[in-house]
Amino acid sequence: MPAHFDLEALHQWLSPLLYQQYLSLVMARVGMTRRRAECFLRLWLYLLLKEGCEQQSLPTPPLTSLTFPGGWVECSCREAANIFYGDQERGSDRSAGMMLDKLVALGLIRKQFDGNCTQIELLPLTELLALEKMPTRVPIATPDDFDLRCDAIPIANLLSNNYNWLSRNTEAVPYRIANILRDWAAQYGTGMRVLRRHDNQNPVGFYALYPTQRDSEINFFAPPSRGLHLSQVADVDPFKVALSGDLNCRAVFVRSFMVEKLYQPPCQVAFLQDAQMTLAKMQQDFPNLMDMYTLIIHPSYAELARSLGFQKTGADPKLPIQWMYQAVDRFVALDIAQAMTSL
Repeated sequence: MPAHFDLEALHQWLSPLLYQQYLSLVMARVGMTRRRAECFLRLWLYLLLKEGCEQQSLPTPPLTSLTFPGGWVECSCREAANIFYGDQERGSDRSAGMMLDKLVALGLIRKQFDGNCTQIELLPLTELLALEKMPTRVPIATPDDFDLRCDAIPIANLLSNNYNWLSRNTEAVPYRIANILRDWAAQYGTGMRVLRRHDNQNPVGFYALYPTQRDSEINFFAPPSRGLHLSQVADVDPFKVALSGDLNCRAVFVRSFMVEKLYQPPCQVAFLQDAQMTLAKMQQDFPNLMDMYTLIIHPSYAELARSLGFQKTGADPKLPIQWMYQAVDRFVALDIAQAMTSL
């Protein structure tokens, strides 16, 4: 086995597509963050390959699927540190041990010390082997405006997945989101755009750029959990929408941006470029629009935001969510295609 289990070695055994499929399966479990899921997936592959080496039955790369090792496999904290952090400057044996303990607590692995070395066993969780056949990607139409009569329900179901990951509370969430989207569209629909399949017009992507009244801007500096209006029980939205022509409106809130995984990344660039054009149009309605905030709810979108120049401005003390900021002028002038190459 390699002394350092870096990303290059990882992708030698798992194609990027297969890696993302398994990563999605792991992240669907309660309590998982992207970082924990990545560490678990690396550990899974490492133990599988190490067992293959010991039994002289190492498969030929790349793998087409993963199986679980047959039992306990030796893995020291030093090995775990190389697995988890081999491609990074940070990461100690102690932090690797803490990550292993976290994976134990999440019900993914067992760990024991036999007096000489640490041994790890992956729990045979059958749902982690249930890879579905990737559906066929259907051509998409040019992005267009949100239709409150036709789009609210399907988009609400798309968006609810983000909140299900956060709270695991699915009670009435799509119904609530659908009604909120219709309210937003009735107030100021210019910033709401939809990415659709070409054949049946079903939404596969959506964003909502929400111009914010001056007296609501203080909320961007409060704990991020206060911005979770779509998933909260409270009826009062802490952010008030600014109406066209409001010269006091300086901030726009990216209240949603998502594209179905099947259409990432090929459709993200065009959809983000559409967002640039929408913002330019909004600047005609709000001449003093200059600040752009977004609330990162799902960890997979934090990396996307950073590639687009957003900077973290606040984290929540209780939930894994954060505020991020970018100047409107800089976002509108950004070369999206070039920025996305860093992903």
